[in-house]
Amino acid sequence: MTLRPFALLVCALMLSLPLTCAKAANAHGPRIEIRFSRQAHAAPITGRVYVAISRSDATPPIEQTQPTGVPLFGHNVTALQPGQDAVIDASDFGAPVTSLADLPAGDYWMQPFVNIYTRFKRADGHTVWMHMDHWEGQDWKHSPGNIYGTPAKVHFDPHSSTPIKLLADHIIPPVKIPPDTQYVKRFRIRSAILSKWWGHPIDLGATVLLPRGYASHPDVKYPIIYDQGHFSLHAPMGFDRPHSKFRKYWLADNTPRVIVVTLQHPSPYYDDSYAVNSANDGPYGDAIQKELIPAIESRFRVIGKPWARQLTGGSTGGWIAVALQVFHPRFYGGSFAECPDSLDFRYHQIVNIYKDKNAYYKQHGWVRVERPDTRKTDGNITSMMKDENHYELAVGDHSRSGGQWDIWEATFGPVGKDGYPQRIWNKRTGVIDHNVAAYWKQHYDLRHILSKRWPEIGTQLAGKLHIYVGDMDTYYLNMGVRMMDAFLKHTTHPKADATVVFQPMAPHCWGPRGSDLLQRMVDFMDRRAPKGADLKSWRY
Repeated sequence: MTLRPFALLVCALMLSLPLTCAKAANAHGPRIEIRFSRQAHAAPITGRVYVAISRSDATPPIEQTQPTGVPLFGHNVTALQPGQDAVIDASDFGAPVTSLADLPAGDYWMQPFVNIYTRFKRADGHTVWMHMDHWEGQDWKHSPGNIYGTPAKVHFDPHSSTPIKLLADHIIPPVKIPPDTQYVKRFRIRSAILSKWWGHPIDLGATVLLPRGYASHPDVKYPIIYDQGHFSLHAPMGFDRPHSKFRKYWLADNTPRVIVVTLQHPSPYYDDSYAVNSANDGPYGDAIQKELIPAIESRFRVIGKPWARQLTGGSTGGWIAVALQVFHPRFYGGSFAECPDSLDFRYHQIVNIYKDKNAYYKQHGWVRVERPDTRKTDGNITSMMKDENHYELAVGDHSRSGGQWDIWEATFGPVGKDGYPQRIWNKRTGVIDHNVAAYWKQHYDLRHILSKRWPEIGTQLAGKLHIYVGDMDTYYLNMGVRMMDAFLKHTTHPKADATVVFQPMAPHCWGPRGSDLLQRMVDFMDRRAPKGADLKSWRY
């Protein structure tokens, strides 16, 4: 766009305010002005302001946003005062409509939203602004303290420069923690390790499912199962769900008595830290192993031996279940992982980050073919790679969307000069940075790590890895499992003796569940327990 002489003069006089210059250049395009009320938040806000736009108000427009949802536009703000306008115009990136200038004229429901960031002065010397989790699981749409407005019906014309004014004046209330029961206990601790690294208080937590008879058998110690997954305050394995079949099994007479625990470790990047040390996310691996696990095992009566300490989980939790077993082969006695995230980055879903040039497209001669992101089991595509990535970019730049692709960048990648994660690929175009890919490979490609370290840790892992995946996994995660399976089958000295199961035509997240899974894990513990181990007292 060519700037008019007056706009050029304004920019020349305001070099210290490049954002203001950008707005001056777009002063004659469509504009949405959003402010928050002093009653909602009395102090200035640094964060991101959004508008969600829908043709329907059946649900709030903000709730309708997703990779294939209604248009969402976002704009960063710094020290925005109550009552001061934040302007979203045609220069602000949106998804699935890239610019307000491309939004067709018509009547829409528009809803404003303010996502508040927190300043983190990290121990690595970088200062970053991120959304602080408030025990909602890094969910900006429902995070306590964030501000939303009542949807307003407006007429929009992309050729009109008359601003649309919206007010955000409702505060999301604090999370209500479910009360403890006879069987379900929750606790939360302040992590000294993470608080020091982030320069801000960071908490970890656990939800513990106790077996029937725990209180009436005070001398019994139990095996413990760590069930990994996305942030949740619900009881492990669906125990507290209405009409839960697992609840009936758990309380039945012949059920093996074990303790099952889910961990809460949301980070400023995601609802789950992936339970490893990370250049961007900090030493979550150390904090979990040195602070959270000891806190659990000191508060509850557990056997506390590797054979009686098992891992399971699905999707994100499936990757964690494999990773913790690989990185702590002596501490955990076995891993039962379902539909794990990419175990081999030659198939990061279906992107080969080492050889592909672009994550969004494959070039076949004259034809550029768009790469899919999700599918149904019959092969029909439900979304494309660029759509989910563009949606995350509309939610937040610098990997701050709280989304799946962004947490992979934060967990697996190096720190950029600005303190935020280095992109594995250009978020707009999909062009891959192979230098960043090389970092991923050395630090978090689990198949690659196993291939390098097998002579060192193979004897500690033999027989411990169990992986289950549907061969039509919704997110193509079956291919990374196939790469891992190929490696494990060819191991020697020792042989991996791993169990890898592919279920034909099954989607994400196929695998054993509930009583089936628990019985497999208990049978495995029986077989692996050392001579003289207590296999009887917890069977009552």
